[in-house]
Amino acid sequence: MPRWLRGFVLPGVACQKDEDDLRYEMLFQDLDSDGDGLVDIVELQEGLKNWSLSSGQNSEKHIFEAGNTNDDSGLDFEEFMQYLKDHEIKMRLAFNSLDKNNDDVILTLVLILRGFIINVISTIFVVNFSIDSDGTMTKDWDEWKYYFLLHPAKNIDEIAHFWKRSTIIDIGESISIPDEFTEQEKRSGDWWRRLVAADIAGAVARTCTAPFDRLKVMMQVHSLKSRRPRLIGGFEQMVKEGGIHSLWWGNGVNVFKIAPETTLKIGAYEQYKKWLSFDGAKIGISERFVSGSLAGATAQTCIYPMEVLKTRMILGETGQYSGIIDCGKKLLKQEGVRTFFKGYIPNFLGILPYTGIDLAVYEHLKNYWLEHYATNSVDPGIIILLGCSALSHTCGQIASFPLNLVRTRMQVQALEEKGTTTSMMHLIQEIHNNEGKKGFFRGFTPNIIKVLPAVIISSAAYEKVTQHMGLI
Repeated sequence: MPRWLRGFVLPGVACQKDEDDLRYEMLFQDLDSDGDGLVDIVELQEGLKNWSLSSGQNSEKHIFEAGNTNDDSGLDFEEFMQYLKDHEIKMRLAFNSLDKNNDDVILTLVLILRGFIINVISTIFVVNFSIDSDGTMTKDWDEWKYYFLLHPAKNIDEIAHFWKRSTIIDIGESISIPDEFTEQEKRSGDWWRRLVAADIAGAVARTCTAPFDRLKVMMQVHSLKSRRPRLIGGFEQMVKEGGIHSLWWGNGVNVFKIAPETTLKIGAYEQYKKWLSFDGAKIGISERFVSGSLAGATAQTCIYPMEVLKTRMILGETGQYSGIIDCGKKLLKQEGVRTFFKGYIPNFLGILPYTGIDLAVYEHLKNYWLEHYATNSVDPGIIILLGCSALSHTCGQIASFPLNLVRTRMQVQALEEKGTTTSMMHLIQEIHNNEGKKGFFRGFTPNIIKVLPAVIISSAAYEKVTQHMGLI
């Protein structure tokens, strides 16, 4: 056993600050094989290999990049000690999140059932209980700290998955970046069960908020008429023209496209991640952003005709369309195939600002909470999670809403302008000249109002469905 390891796993050793520093110094000296006062990446790699602590490809590279604050050829003792202290804080928070009775002991079975380590260490380690050094089927803080001391976790969410959200949150816009599925979820088949649960929850949320979605489209399209529809007046007008059920016109298409869109997006996301990763290395936020954006674009391209159908059914008059198929046949006969891709360019361009800002705001809020409020646990609780999700989605929608409006206007040009076609740039200029900057945000109020109830409803529905499906 290396001399530095004894201080972590042998009983009766105090945990005062000076003794921790001494153990860190002993560890540094063991790694610094040439005694030059610096630990380079080769020495780090060799040390991890000798102690069987390497937790994946490029683990030494991640540790080196995180600790090497001055970007020189090696880690000095101060950098190394600071990295270990910061890392130990993260490990403690993760440990506390699983130690529900605060006895500084967690069961090995709990870790497996929660899928806690699957993304962090290899499955072989979990199955063999390699963290459990004393064979008691439990892990105390010393065993936990030793095992994860040199694990290159860059973010707490690589250790705990409390911050997953996109599979359980549905606000009617399916272009947010997907969550990661663990290897255990993929092998057990839980991943597709969770997708089914998410689709059902999304259908419930979209159905409950469909009246707001229809009002948004009505306000976007009919904003130039003498009487612009307002929030309450818009609902009254829709009920007057088509009855109470008219509030849900177009919702069938919106629900029907959930399954193919989700499947395409998840499949494309996994494939893009493979193409962007090198030597099996774990991808970072930038790669997630690129993969998620490309996956969203791929899914949107495949299901875009359904978007056009939804918009046209929302704006249809009473009795104009008997259903989705009837609407598609009439559009094809009267306007041709090209009508199913009108507005595609602004829709495609809107993916980038939405996914980018949604991800950036969510990561910022998550990191802010972890830094200032995660005193005993990395579990934010459902209220914080839903609040962060609602705010990040809202910011993403603010950024992409002008392009969303342009897309909707282009989808219905045949109705508004008797068959004439206007280019995207000409339409943008026309909106700016006739309506000003506010014209790009017509219908934004009902769109924002629906965000919070959609987040709450989809989350609650997801929890209920997963319980019925036996998912933990």
